[in-house]
Amino acid sequence: MKQSDLQPLLAEFAADRVSLLKRHEAAAVIVAHYDFNNTYQYVINREETHLKWVQDALAEFGAPLPPSSRELTVPAVRKTKKAEPSAYRDVVEDDARQLGAFVERWKPRVAAMTHARHRTMLQVILGESLEHKRLFEQAGAGFEDLLGRRTGGVDRQGGVLPTRWLE
Repeated sequence: MKQSDLQPLLAEFAADRVSLLKRHEAAAVIVAHYDFNNTYQYVINREETHLKWVQDALAEFGAPLPPSSRELTVPAVRKTKKAEPSAYRDVVEDDARQLGAFVERWKPRVAAMTHARHRTMLQVILGESLEHKRLFEQAGAGFEDLLGRRTGGVDRQGGVLPTRWLE
């Protein structure tokens, strides 16, 4: 892979990744279920780290992080009194599909890269994307202990507000 081919590939990958990050941020606003929302917060944090890595790689070429390549919409959520897991099934299953498609789209292109450091970086991102896909698949199946088990048999109650409380 020529250096002149590497920068556009990294930029295209980053733009695709920014699209997923924005999609996950939008979903986190409407997914009120505590455990599912915590999963979104975890995924968003990792995606921001991934984008920082790619941004640093693009900086080697003097290129900025590109904007989102496309807008990914969030499926509608039915309103429930409690933040029932089933109310968010369409959202989390769509995120699992989006992440799966992202990995399938990029896996062969990344494997063909000859720049070992950047290829390895992108392979790590793709691997973590598969892990995030698995978390969303589990949420879609109604599994609530995505990031760990609750201790003491405490019942789940309430939900996350769509905006932070500000003074």
